[in-house]
Amino acid sequence: MRTWKITLGVTVAVAAVATTFVFLYNDKAMIEGSAGAAPAPAMMAMPVPVTDVVKKTIPIYLDYSARTESIRNIALQPKVSGYILKQHVADGTDVKKGDLLYTIDPRDFQAALDQAKAQVARDAAALDYARSNLNRGSELAKNGFLAKDTFDQRASTLRQAEAALAMDQAAMRKAELDLSYTEIRAPFNGRLGRNQAPVGTLVGSGGTPLNTLVQLDPIYVTFNPSETDLVEIQKARAAGEVRAKIVVSGESDTPHEGNLTFLDNIVDRSTGTIVARATIANADLALLPGQYVNIRLMIGDRPDALMVPQTALGSSQLGKYVYVVGKGNKADQRLVSLGPNDGELVAVLKGVSQGDKVITGNLQKIGPGAPVQPLSH
Repeated sequence: MRTWKITLGVTVAVAAVATTFVFLYNDKAMIEGSAGAAPAPAMMAMPVPVTDVVKKTIPIYLDYSARTESIRNIALQPKVSGYILKQHVADGTDVKKGDLLYTIDPRDFQAALDQAKAQVARDAAALDYARSNLNRGSELAKNGFLAKDTFDQRASTLRQAEAALAMDQAAMRKAELDLSYTEIRAPFNGRLGRNQAPVGTLVGSGGTPLNTLVQLDPIYVTFNPSETDLVEIQKARAAGEVRAKIVVSGESDTPHEGNLTFLDNIVDRSTGTIVARATIANADLALLPGQYVNIRLMIGDRPDALMVPQTALGSSQLGKYVYVVGKGNKADQRLVSLGPNDGELVAVLKGVSQGDKVITGNLQKIGPGAPVQPLSH
């Protein structure tokens, strides 16, 4: 029994030694195999579109938030009293200068004019009689058949007839004016507002306006450049007209253009800004007074600006950057300082040089130092 236990113990010990040897052998083989393995394959180059940095002359702009204002906005106020007989155009209509807008009942004024014309006709007849009477008296006075006092009286009667005719002619002209005031016409091209005097309303001078008329073309755009920008604006204005473009929110193009036409004569001390105004063509009448818009002033040109596509720009915590193809066709990240835009291009003030090839695509698939395969556009 004891011999059997000794034999079993020797057998277990031999097995343990053998197992340990196998494990040590396998570990050595694994280590030797790792040391002799082939290196990992190199990273494949990412195909990327590239474009050359462009050098060109670009316009220099100053951009501001602005608000539109009408050049003329008037209340249509009657000059005579009467009842509104007719409104000839609907509310909100675009009208031309001279268009008939309202008619006030003209019958009283027509009667007054007729009466004034009749009085002028009587005065004219009286004047003709006084003139012929004086002419006859002149011949008689020369021959001594008419006393001088009688002749002087006829001359006085002629002067009184002339004065009466002049006064009544003035009264007739006033009656003609009053009658013309019963027709309210547009004083300029513009757009009507909401009617405030329905047909049948009794209106009068100094009372409630009939409507409002607003000029839309051209239109003012008012904005507030800072006093630091004022120096550049004044230099540009001294060199010639300062062109302005208006961009309305939601529009992709800029159809509204004009010129800077006004700079105020004082800088607001509380804000450090000055009131400026541009006059903008508005032939399509798309701009309305009171709209918020963006205005862009062209104050000069920047020659030899280095331009890259805006699609090449990336952004990080350090700022804007672009990738250029560096040595060994590896992506070189460059932090850049940007200038004004010109269409799809943006000026780079610092960070790139002429001749650099800027990567414009697959920017999310590369990083600094990544191998790239440039593909020209």
